[in-house]
Amino acid sequence: MALSVLLISLLAAGCVSTESWQATRLLQDIDAGGGASALKDLTPAPRRTAVRYEVDGRAGSADIYEPGQPIGGALILVPGFTAQGKNDRRVVDLARSLARASFLVLVPEVPGSRQLRVRPEDARNIADAITYMDRHRPEATGGALGVAAVSYAVGPAILAALEVEKAAPIDFLIGIGGYYDTLAVITFATTGYYRSPGTTRWARGAHLAAAKWIVLSSYAAALNSPDDRARLQALGDDCLDGCDIDRKSLFANLGAEASALLALILNEDPAQVPRLVEALPATVAAQLRQLSPRNHDLTALTGRLVLIHGRLDPLIPYSESLALAQAVPKSEIFLIDGFSHIDPKAVGWVGQLQLIDAIQAVLKRRRPIAQR
Repeated sequence: MALSVLLISLLAAGCVSTESWQATRLLQDIDAGGGASALKDLTPAPRRTAVRYEVDGRAGSADIYEPGQPIGGALILVPGFTAQGKNDRRVVDLARSLARASFLVLVPEVPGSRQLRVRPEDARNIADAITYMDRHRPEATGGALGVAAVSYAVGPAILAALEVEKAAPIDFLIGIGGYYDTLAVITFATTGYYRSPGTTRWARGAHLAAAKWIVLSSYAAALNSPDDRARLQALGDDCLDGCDIDRKSLFANLGAEASALLALILNEDPAQVPRLVEALPATVAAQLRQLSPRNHDLTALTGRLVLIHGRLDPLIPYSESLALAQAVPKSEIFLIDGFSHIDPKAVGWVGQLQLIDAIQAVLKRRRPIAQR
């Protein structure tokens, strides 16, 4: 990578810190996935082990990645939407990269991730994973306990951290492409429009067409009618890769609750979203409120958030991480030029330097147990 040559020259000249070089190697390893990298040459291969655990009678399962070197902290990695869950190759490669950076990494099984659904119950799954890691990590893991959540998992991860704040408080939370307000996320997913914090002017983003169908499948699960629930979930799944929409036939024989949800999904006017959300069935509206960090007291997370968001994110606009950072004092936020959602491979020099700064902020969260 040409960036490596530049950084080596700057390091030799004393212009780049050792921490920046460590962050560069980690970024290169993440970019390489399962391929060769300098970090792989310099560190032992992490050991991946499946574990099952129980917290207050609730069963959980996860994979643990042990670094095979001195450990600077424990990290729970929560994937975004992926049908393979914790076994997704990208998740496995990322967990291994983080383990090579001296983190003991736990990747829990989160049902909503596999089902491509946003579920309030997933916050409980994540909270149990935090509790398990806090109780069972050896003292050699060092003093830091953190969570790294991707995309739609950021909201449930925040709720989980708040839930265990007294029993198993985390030291930091990394949000990659996360959100603050579910209403704003739905507005962007269905219409492609977003607003920066503190403004009333709508901006148009390059949103992913499949996003609205992900939202449909997710919230259709809360409908009371089994027939309508199955029909809209099937529609959402079928349209992920594109479909021809006959609006009249879609609404045929649907109940009032399902029709209200479908009307929201098919709407293209951002100004109409609040009205359409108000018309949703109570079960769906309750899920939206519960999953929105905006509706919770976030002061306990002061100084603990590290937020990373691509300016070209087609699923969740970067304005959501800006809003979250403004809501939680002393948050660190990194907006990455050329970065879409979670894949750094197409990012140019400027974006890579910004990512290195973000990774440095993550690595600085490691600390020895004596400082806890």
